[in-house]
Amino acid sequence: MKIDYRNNVPALLVLVRVFLANVKVSIRIRAFIKAMLYAVVASLGLSFSVVAQENVSAQNTSSERADTLPSILPSSADASQTSPQTVPQLAPQSVPQATDVVVVNPHPQTTSDWLMQLSEVVKTQNFEVAFVQSRAGRETIPFLWRHGVLEDGTSMEQLNLQNGPGREQIRVNGIVSVFEPDVSPYSLRSEFINGPIPSELLHHPDRLKSGYEFVSVGRARVAGRPAQQIRIVSRDNSRFSYQLWLDEDSGMVLKLNMLDLQGGLLEQIQVTSLKITDAPDDYFARINQASLPKPMALTQKQSRQPNWEVKYLPNGMEEVRGDTRRLALTGQVVEYKMYSDGLVDVSVYVQPAKDALGGDLVLRNDLSTFLTLTDGNTQVTVVGEIPLQTANAIATSLSPMADR
Repeated sequence: MKIDYRNNVPALLVLVRVFLANVKVSIRIRAFIKAMLYAVVASLGLSFSVVAQENVSAQNTSSERADTLPSILPSSADASQTSPQTVPQLAPQSVPQATDVVVVNPHPQTTSDWLMQLSEVVKTQNFEVAFVQSRAGRETIPFLWRHGVLEDGTSMEQLNLQNGPGREQIRVNGIVSVFEPDVSPYSLRSEFINGPIPSELLHHPDRLKSGYEFVSVGRARVAGRPAQQIRIVSRDNSRFSYQLWLDEDSGMVLKLNMLDLQGGLLEQIQVTSLKITDAPDDYFARINQASLPKPMALTQKQSRQPNWEVKYLPNGMEEVRGDTRRLALTGQVVEYKMYSDGLVDVSVYVQPAKDALGGDLVLRNDLSTFLTLTDGNTQVTVVGEIPLQTANAIATSLSPMADR
């Protein structure tokens, strides 16, 4: 579950359906689960926009630079050292084709150098990347990702879901426009697009170092191309770890694996085609920027702040949002906080036990955990892509805050 900004809201809608399809509980409890998970989806969308606006505002203050599938847009069709752990390959291994590769840093040495090169290439270079997202037992999901810098300095980006009716995001400087089926197009202020690859990893990898250690594994080959492999390991072993492969020529991501605590593969993102060119793709010239939706004006509503805190959080994880809200599907009032370390987001909901629709509950689905515990007069629910023991540690560390 990634926000900011950091993760993929549509994936959470799939999570709702899968959880409900695989658990046999009463209708009342199913309603509670559905309401809570949909609240998580809504929370991520709102946090994405609010935090993004704060980021853009800070950037505009310092640089004074403005940084956005309808029929007005072109079709999306325009479009050797081994790891310490042996990981099965889920994604098809077609060979990425790189043309006119631009090397940002010709001699990166440390993991910080490689991560800086990755950050620079996704911000400054013209590229087209096709990649697939895979999980065991699930359909492989293909994406097309483009970035271009126009002659006038305008930064443009596109992320297109290639299967089904599609979902498309288009960024023009600091405005991201979202087009998806059965939803009116809308725009948000954000410095980057929200996709399967964590945005903090692509744009601000230095912010992850308080929670994760980056370990150089050395040279490897991915889909026939020389690559540098980096392991991303939770400093306190409370979260899943990652394996990252970067193209040696350009620094671009070639593959990203998420591993469970035992080293088993949970999710894989595999690049299948890579082009880095001198000029931006013609796609961007055909976008009618004037017809894109205007960014929504979001206001910080005043709501009562939750009067509780969690005493345990994984290293590097911080509170990014908190308020009191009413669940749309059940009418229940819950207090809510979201925490994030840049790669992982965790939502915590608290409500009086007398208002709860069900008792203690644990659901696991691949990466995600849904945990509900009742302690005395309080029920707490933790939702996130974290191990069960971490979710339990967060839930059981709940404590009332001193009067403020």
